[in-house]
Amino acid sequence: VSANEYKEALLAARDDIDILLAESACGPLMVRLAWHDAGNYDKNLASEKWPIAGGATGSIRFAPEINHGANAGLINGVKLIQTHIKEKHQLISYADLYQMASSRAIEYTGGGPSLGIRYGRQDVDSPDGCQKEGNLPDGEADPDTGNYGGTSGTASTEDKTPGGHLRKVFYRMGMNDEEIVALSGAHSLGRAYHDRSGLGAEQTKFTDGSTTTQKFANGKVTPFHAGGSSWTEQFFVFDNSYFIVLDDDTSDPELLKMSSDKAVFKDDDFRPFAEKFRDNKDSFFESYVKA
Repeated sequence: VSANEYKEALLAARDDIDILLAESACGPLMVRLAWHDAGNYDKNLASEKWPIAGGATGSIRFAPEINHGANAGLINGVKLIQTHIKEKHQLISYADLYQMASSRAIEYTGGGPSLGIRYGRQDVDSPDGCQKEGNLPDGEADPDTGNYGGTSGTASTEDKTPGGHLRKVFYRMGMNDEEIVALSGAHSLGRAYHDRSGLGAEQTKFTDGSTTTQKFANGKVTPFHAGGSSWTEQFFVFDNSYFIVLDDDTSDPELLKMSSDKAVFKDDDFRPFAEKFRDNKDSFFESYVKA
């Protein structure tokens, strides 16, 4: 396949993904799907044979990884990409399609920055490429131990504090404090569902489908399935409202604020970045793109 043919295939897949995002209002789901496919990366295993270090390899489409507790509900995103995109665009890897759908949810329907995503990722082709459970961050501490994270992943993420836990997760991937806070801002999109993560409410005034109109960044009203707790009032728009809400003690109590969210303002080293992103959307966008 020539470079031009591959580029044309990518652009065609992008156009179909844009249609899927607009018609199905599945952008937040795609952001979570791509993050969970990539977020198991361990830089300390980078010298090992691929795909031992993990990362965006498309492994999330296989069991047992898709059945990990942190991935509850993501089978819906896998099925959407398979049915609406992959079957038509066989040349593009699952790993690339997941990342493309996530980036377009931010850039296109979300109104966020252009991420400059590069493509050409290779897929694992069997469950043998699945990653260990336990590499992704927790929103709240284990009620029995009081600890965040655990020891079951490629490296321990266990810590008594949410900030310490986040560092163990993200430092393992080679990221720094600014990048941790920036990536946390993706919670401007989407909702937490109690029946999946055990967090949030069954529904709120913002997610019950009857009292709050949801719109894409272009102002178009979007229908959506009711339920869950959102971090922001307009949870299909990618902006810095996550940081504004988090630092506002008078914000609506039905908006979600997990302990791992609150850490970006409570942690002394995270706080300067959270304050900068709260006050300046462009600064947030710039740091998010880099992260």
